[in-house]
Amino acid sequence: MKKEKEITTESNILNAAKHVFQRKGMDGARMQEIADEAGINKALLHYYYRSKQLLFEAVFKSAFTLLAPQLNKVLNDDTSLFEKIRNFTNNYISFVIKHPYLPNFIIQEINKNPEFIKNFLSEKEFPNIEKFKKQVADEVKNGIIKPIKAEQLFINILALNLFPFIAAPLLKGFLSINNEDYQQMIEARKTEVADFIINAIKV
Repeated sequence: MKKEKEITTESNILNAAKHVFQRKGMDGARMQEIADEAGINKALLHYYYRSKQLLFEAVFKSAFTLLAPQLNKVLNDDTSLFEKIRNFTNNYISFVIKHPYLPNFIIQEINKNPEFIKNFLSEKEFPNIEKFKKQVADEVKNGIIKPIKAEQLFINILALNLFPFIAAPLLKGFLSINNEDYQQMIEARKTEVADFIINAIKV
């Protein structure tokens, strides 16, 4: 069992790292800056986390363990398919607004360190889409939505939610908008994405 002081110190480090990664990104963040934010010296930071990569992975895992149960609950509750799409989109975008570093980190890690991502597949709360797949198949069979594979629908939902965070600098340039306007647009996507997908599949 970790001592209470060690748990508090580690929690402070993770919170500090999260704030620095949000401001600077993975490449721009410095261990000294994270130590300063946590109110500790750099040597103590390295005692807990030997490298910035290990610290970033710990921050990611901490955030993922908060997001995964939310998404899993949405995918496996007893709401209608359309309500499920709305809840998934709202929960996902709300969460990533609070943790904007996560999407790019996921893409980075998938390409650089796929084993790290694979480790999460065995997590108890990792989102399971089996109930979602059956629900989509039933809705197609009952003529409520157009024929579509659940896997394709799930990819569409993820892609429309994820891309604006990954491509933010590019999209801001294309759209000629500033950060504040872009954030307002992201907030609006909580309903825009769900409406778009529902209108595309409903009969």
